[in-house]
Formats: sequence, C-alpha cells, structure tokens
Amino acid sequence: MTFAAHRARKRFGQHWLVDQTVLERIVTAAALQNDERVLEIGPGRGALTERLLRSPLAALAAVELDRDLLAGLQQRFAADPRFTLVAGDALEVPLPPADKVVANIPYNITGPLLERLVGRLDRPAPTVYRRLVLLVQQEVGERIRCSPGSSAYSALSVRLQLLGECRLVCPVPPRCFQPAPKVQSEVISIEPLPLERRLDPALARRVEQLLRRCFAARRKMLRNTLAGLAPAEALADLAAASGIDLQQRPQELGPAAWVALAAGLNRLTPHQPVTDA
Repeated sequence: MTFAAHRARKRFGQHWLVDQTVLERIVTAAALQNDERVLEIGPGRGALTERLLRSPLAALAAVELDRDLLAGLQQRFAADPRFTLVAGDALEVPLPPADKVVANIPYNITGPLLERLVGRLDRPAPTVYRRLVLLVQQEVGERIRCSPGSSAYSALSVRLQLLGECRLVCPVPPRCFQPAPKVQSEVISIEPLPLERRLDPALARRVEQLLRRCFAARRKMLRNTLAGLAPAEALADLAAASGIDLQQRPQELGPAAWVALAAGLNRLTPHQPVTDA
C-alpha cells in the first residue's frame, strides 16, 4: 500500500504532524551530534524521519506498528545507509540501541511507553538515553513538567522529575496535524538522570509507596494519608525536620520533599516492609 492510498487509523492514534516549523523545532531540541544513534517511534509517513536524516546523526532506527506504512518508508529512506526500519509494537519489540529518542507518541500508549523508555523510580530502564524529545498530549506534558501547587501536579510529575529534567519545547495546536486531533499537544524534552544520580532501590520503593498512597486521596491532608506508617509523634517530628506541614496535601510537596519524607520513614521503620496502602 502506498502513502497516497493509506488513511490515518484511529486504532493506532495516527495524526500526521505536517507543520514544518514544529518539525524543525523537534530536531533542534534533539541537538543531534554526528556520533549519536537515534530511535524514532511511530515514523508514520516519514515527515520527521526526513528531517532527522538531514541532521548530523550516525544512525536512525524507526519502529513502526502499522504494517501498511512499512513499504512506503522503506522506499523513501532505504537509500540512506544510516536508516533502519523495525516492524512492530514499540511496547513489545526489542528496541534498537540508541543515544536519543524522538517520538510522536500515540496518546493512548504514552504512560506505558514512558515507563519503557525512562523506567520507574524502583525499576530503572536498562538504557539511559541522553535525551528524549516527545510529542505528547498537552495535558500529559503539563503533568510531567508542572510545579507543586498546580492543578496538573500529580504522582507522574514527581516520578518523572525525579527520573530526569523535563521542559517544554513548544505547544502544538491541532491545526499542525492531518487529520487534526481534538486535543492540544506539545513537544517536551526529558533528559534522564544517569544511574549514579538515581534513588537507591529501598528509597525508591518508599517514595513509590508514598506517592500511590497519598495521591490516591489527593484531597486529604498528609496527616490523614500518612497515618499508620509511623507513630504520630515521630511522624510529626519527621515532617517538621523535612520542612513539611502535615496539613498540606500531596500536590503541594515538591519531589525533594517526597524523597526527604521517604528517607525519614526508612530510618524510623527500617524493617517495615514497603507495601501499598
């Protein structure tokens, strides 16, 4: 099937990015060097792929799920020896080695794909990429990069900000796509922290426990959601030492405060198993 005969499919979340300015900003944000290998997820018809191959990169591997696009992609880029095409689901296939990731993520798999590419606090991804430049739904991008106190601030915000440095590259309105999606989008950049700067496993497990427990009841004060994890007096002392007011709600605590709280609980109850609430 040729690109001309292909139609965007809802089940794959296909919306072709056609705005040349946004395409250029994505490549600029990736800041590619001539020794770097790039992983592109969801190349579609290859608009971004073409831009990437104009840049000084060493190799580009593209993973595409829609088999009806494979022949067109091969025909368009096979002459470039730096290009490799992988057929399959980016959540399941072995991902080619890469230094950076560029992706127009299907919005329905953003969470699982982020976990595969960046990992979890208590389970780092096997590959630590230098940078990820991702086109995501604006609502998700805001949750990833927003500050404490924002209505969008969530457990995802804390996790991603403890795993890497996240920033906005540019907003992307629906008119930049064909067909136009019904939601606003944006390009974000994530620079994962090297393994030596990640939380140690015991601390990471405790932070995960706290995030699940507290954000499940985000309207409740910490005094209530943390009850039972330690004696009330000891918990109050720990919170004060960490600069935390137990009358705060979870969305008011920055990532560093969650780490301090988790570290204190691990000192108070070193033998207590870390389980969900």
